[in-house]
Amino acid sequence: MTTPVSYARRLGLFSGTMAVIGGIIGSGIFATPNVVAQRVGTAGLALGTWILGGLIALAGAYCYGELGERMPKAGGQYVYLRDAFGPLSGFLYAWALLLIMATGAAAFVAVTFANYTVALLALPAGAVMPIAVGAIALVCAINYVGVAPGAITQNIFTILKLCALAVLIVAGLFLATHTSSALDRPVPPSPAPVGPGAVLLAVGAALVPVLFTCGGWQQTNFIAEEMVEPETNLPRALLLGVLAVIAVYLLANIAYLRVLGIAGLAATPAPAAEVMARVLGPGGRIVISAGIALSAFGFLDLVVLVTPRVFQAMAADGVFFRKMAELHPRYRTPSAAILLMGTASARPELWRRSSFAHRATRSCRRCSCWRRFMSC
Repeated sequence: MTTPVSYARRLGLFSGTMAVIGGIIGSGIFATPNVVAQRVGTAGLALGTWILGGLIALAGAYCYGELGERMPKAGGQYVYLRDAFGPLSGFLYAWALLLIMATGAAAFVAVTFANYTVALLALPAGAVMPIAVGAIALVCAINYVGVAPGAITQNIFTILKLCALAVLIVAGLFLATHTSSALDRPVPPSPAPVGPGAVLLAVGAALVPVLFTCGGWQQTNFIAEEMVEPETNLPRALLLGVLAVIAVYLLANIAYLRVLGIAGLAATPAPAAEVMARVLGPGGRIVISAGIALSAFGFLDLVVLVTPRVFQAMAADGVFFRKMAELHPRYRTPSAAILLMGTASARPELWRRSSFAHRATRSCRRCSCWRRFMSC
């Protein structure tokens, strides 16, 4: 009788923590502080909004730590929805991941990585799509041959993106000239919110990009079954990872405010590049662009690492293609689900939309109408 293949428990506390950090830090922290500054108008409210968003993320991490301790199963959120609300909710969530959420995110960050790589290496514009497809193929191949190679790749790129942010923070806090008047001056021409109602409305609007930038910690629960002692290591990884990200985000925002001031931050759609250019010159833009490219690739690796576990869990429940339930006999990974993830992420319509969205976002951010809309 053939022994059924099970997941290999190869991931410890460090890899779990790096997965949490890597799942949160994408490209948002390099751009969304601009929108937050526009919506709140003062440095104090901007930092307060980031603290509030971090506390909300921390509360969510505590909840998922408890869920992971009670149900350390592959599939994470799919398992929780299935057991709490019935199989239909889990089924719909998993299909949404396949058709839109995870595959769309993978396509978008692959195009982002490719665009920055093309710009950094001065390659022709036609190289964007081949590089993006190659990036997806590469991370699929890495994760196909074992959860350990995928986690090691994630660890490396998470450390690299933290290094890029560390350079940004050091440049802004220690190498730049501080001007307190610029830091505290409200955003012109819109006055800072006055009165409890106006402040509450402004903070609520600013929380939207903050929560987007602080999200992603829940993805580590997808690989709970491959963690060593998940009952203890998963909650600890969630707590340590979210606390580390809160600290990094606050320091990055203080660096932005110290160099640009609240008015300059609100007027700059790419604050990280602006800070680095002011402090370190043209070379600073290159450094932060390389950091964003590395961050995008690391996030792509994480999406491909964790998402196929959802498809495998759904197939094991008998509500998805039976082949997806199988684990590779040698590598002990959901190999068919990984191939499905890679193929679905490379769907032509996703590439067209991701490329268009990337170009449209960059163009709109230069437009005064966009800035007025985002400041409402």
